[in-house]
Amino acid sequence: MGMGIGWVIIATALAAAGGVLGVLAMRAEKPGRAAFLWMALAFGAQLMALGWRGELRGRCPLGDVGEICLFLAWSLTLFYLVTGSAYRLSLLGVFTAPLVVVLQVIALIPGSFAAGVERAEVVDHWRETHAALSVLSYGALALAAVAGVMFLVLNGRLKSRNLSGGLVQGMPSVQRLVQAMARIALVGWLVLTAGIVAGLFMKSGSMNIHLIVATITWVLYAVLLGIHFVRGMPGRHLAIGLTLLFILSLFVFAKL
Repeated sequence: MGMGIGWVIIATALAAAGGVLGVLAMRAEKPGRAAFLWMALAFGAQLMALGWRGELRGRCPLGDVGEICLFLAWSLTLFYLVTGSAYRLSLLGVFTAPLVVVLQVIALIPGSFAAGVERAEVVDHWRETHAALSVLSYGALALAAVAGVMFLVLNGRLKSRNLSGGLVQGMPSVQRLVQAMARIALVGWLVLTAGIVAGLFMKSGSMNIHLIVATITWVLYAVLLGIHFVRGMPGRHLAIGLTLLFILSLFVFAKL
């Protein structure tokens, strides 16, 4: 277990370094790609840690608190790396890194990773797909919430006419940020949709509590995104909605 935990520690240190360097660059009003590069290194360490747990279990590593937090941190990092590059949101790493660090610190709490894990002999692939896609979707939904927080910070600074400092200088335009958080949330919703569909084919033959909670989450996001894309809504309302919905949807992990 020592080397596996070591990868989690390395991933946590790298994510923390990315966040710190991003803040320093922001304060110097020279936002760069420091956070992106360090988060990319953290992503590699997360893969090694997940590989360690997956090898122990012989299936998708989502059997305890440590694995769930690690998988969610990996998913959040993955979507940040893809989105930060696609939308040129390098400063998003400054907001993402702390959440990744918190998740991995929780995973490092003694007892978070179950000891003496038995390797699975029979695997329900539909159940594994359902669990993996559900948690993967939460990485995108978490990133949409982070982008929402960025929007609220930027909007607050603009309204108060406080335009000094690297924070505002490194921020994307309000329009691009609204577009990014809506599309990231839509990707998360689509992945969650696939996860729910996979859950319907689980061998249990019945909808368990987790699947019910995931479905409720799916409906709430569908309503919010439907209003945004069909009727339109102020960016502030979308940002608040995505942030609150993600916080409320975390209850799904109590049933995972």
